[in-house]
Amino acid sequence: MNEQFLRLQDIVLDSPLLPVLRDNWDTVALPDSWLVAGAIAQTVWNHEAGLPLAHGINDIDIVYFDANDLSEDAEAEHAARIRSAFSELGIWIDVKNEARVHLWYETKFGYPIKPYLSTVDAIATFPTTATAVGLRPENGSLEFCAPFGLSDLLDGIVRPNKSQIRQEIYEQKVNRWIRIWPNLRVVPWVEEEE
Repeated sequence: MNEQFLRLQDIVLDSPLLPVLRDNWDTVALPDSWLVAGAIAQTVWNHEAGLPLAHGINDIDIVYFDANDLSEDAEAEHAARIRSAFSELGIWIDVKNEARVHLWYETKFGYPIKPYLSTVDAIATFPTTATAVGLRPENGSLEFCAPFGLSDLLDGIVRPNKSQIRQEIYEQKVNRWIRIWPNLRVVPWVEEEE
């Protein structure tokens, strides 16, 4: 696994977007915070396809865990502060308090979920094994969270993580991604059930 983490770290550090966040992570200043999901996976997919590393990346996701303040206002204030601090990136930064996701998830997706216990707990429910990944600076290098390992991400395999999502969510994501990264190997939802 060490070799995979080193490979991922090298790719991430070449990105025009992600090192800016890494180098200024103290600005984020949120508990149990991680840079997660699409921006990491899509940077890898771009690298493997020989595309510019920011190609197709619509946003950057930062998640944190603050069970002491579950208010929507606090989350919105943190998001506005972070977007302002990193406005030079010219890309939308989405900031979510994973401690409050269960409060709105049913309204958005049609079914309830249990409250997460930590940010790492939330990352383990992300829609695909390749995007269930997070990173943050730690003692001069990068700490990675990859509950399903890094093989699918580094090998361009998109596999559903059925711990929480439903088929339609998975297929919406896959349909967008294969238009931008046609070399991805997609594991169909139904095949995964067998």
